[in-house]
Amino acid sequence: MEHPMRPILALALCSLALPTLSAAQDAPPALGPASVAPERIILNLTARPATEMAVTWRSAPGSAGVVQFARATAGPDFVKAPQQIAATTDDATLDVQEQAGFHAAYHSAVMTGLEPDSVYAYRVGDGRNWSEWFQFRTAAATPRPFRFIYMGDMQNAILAEASRTLRMAFRQAGDAAFVIHAGDLVNRHAADREWGEWFAAGGFFYAQTPQMPTPGNHEYVKDPAARAGSSLTGQWRRQFTLPDNGPAAVPEGTETNWYTDYQGLRLISVDAPQLDRNEAGRAATIAWLDGLLARNPNRWTVIFLHFPLFSSDPDRDNPKVRAALKPLIDKYKVDLVLQGHDHGYARGAVGPHGPAADDRGSTYVVAVAGPKMYEVGKLDWARKTASRTQSYQVIDVTPTQLSYRAYTATGEPLDSVTLRKR
Repeated sequence: MEHPMRPILALALCSLALPTLSAAQDAPPALGPASVAPERIILNLTARPATEMAVTWRSAPGSAGVVQFARATAGPDFVKAPQQIAATTDDATLDVQEQAGFHAAYHSAVMTGLEPDSVYAYRVGDGRNWSEWFQFRTAAATPRPFRFIYMGDMQNAILAEASRTLRMAFRQAGDAAFVIHAGDLVNRHAADREWGEWFAAGGFFYAQTPQMPTPGNHEYVKDPAARAGSSLTGQWRRQFTLPDNGPAAVPEGTETNWYTDYQGLRLISVDAPQLDRNEAGRAATIAWLDGLLARNPNRWTVIFLHFPLFSSDPDRDNPKVRAALKPLIDKYKVDLVLQGHDHGYARGAVGPHGPAADDRGSTYVVAVAGPKMYEVGKLDWARKTASRTQSYQVIDVTPTQLSYRAYTATGEPLDSVTLRKR
C-alpha cells in the first residue's frame, strides 16, 4: 500500500524546486568547451571561385589548423598524397552571451591553385584529429548553367523550426553551387548557442556547398542611438572567410560588402545595416558599387542585402537604403535584388518610374526562412505576396535566362518568374 504522505511530500518537493528552476531559466545555460575535433566547418567562395575555395572551422583552444586537399577520384587513392596547407588560427577569447571569456581556436584557410570545374576532396584538423573528407566543385572558368539557393532570415528557433526550410531547399536543389543568406542568421549576435544552432541546421551541407551571407541588424551590436547598432559581432570574421574586396574606405565593411563572379553572374553583398547608419561610409559604398556595376563583364547581376528597398510591410520602410542604391540599380539595370528583414514574402519588378512589368524593371524579393512572421501589407509594387509563409528560393542561371522559383517550407511551389536576355 502506498504511503498516504508520499503524494503530499512529492508536491512539497516540487513546490520547493520551482523557484530554483525559474531562476535558472533567467540566465543563459552554461557553455561547454570547444571540441578537440573540428566543428562548425563551412565553405565560402572567394573572389576567384574557379581556382580557389575558402574553409573555416573552430576547435579547442590551443589547437593548430591544417587543411589537406586533393583532386577527388572515383576510388580512394586521392588520400595517398594530398596537398597540405596551414590555416591562419585565431586563438580567441570572446565574451559571448552564455559566459565571459569563452575560449576557442578559429581557423581559416584558402585552397588555391585549383582546376576549374573540378571536384576536390578535403579535410580539416590539427594534424592528428581530423574531420571526415568532404567534397566540393570549383566554378567553371566561363559562363555555364548553374543554380543557387536564396534564404531569408533564419533568426529564431533556428534548429527547431528554421532548419526544415533550409533542409528542404537542399533536398530539392542539392546540386546548388552556393547558398546566399540575406542577414539575421541569428537573433542575438553574441549568443554562441544560436550560432551553434545555425551551424547544426546546415550540418555537413555547409562543409560541401559554399554559404555566402550578408549581415543583418541582428549581427550587429545593438546601440540605442542607431537602429543597426555600433559594430559587427566578433563572431562574423572568425566564422566566415568571405571575399575581402569591399570599399577600402569602409573598414567596418570588410567581408560584409563583397562580390564574386560565378559563371556569368556577378553576385554582390551590400552591408545594409552599415549603409543605413554610417554617414561617412555611405558615399564610399555607393562609389564602390557604382564601379562594380559600371565595369561588369557578366551577363547577370544579383545584389543581396538585409534591409529591403521595397518592404513587404509599408510601415517598415528603409528610405536611406533605397536612396543610396536604387539610382544605381536603375542605371545599370540590375536583374535581381534579394532581401530579408521583413519576415514575409513579396516579389515584383520596379523600374525608374515605379512598379513595372517583369521585363521592364529590376526584380525585388523579400523572403523569410525562419518561423518569426510579420504581416504583409497591400503593396503596389508586388506581383505576388504571401503571409505567414516560410520559404526558400532556387535560382537557375544560364547565359540566356534566369529562372527564379520560390517554394514553401513544405516544398510546394509558391511563386516563379523567368528573366530572359538575348
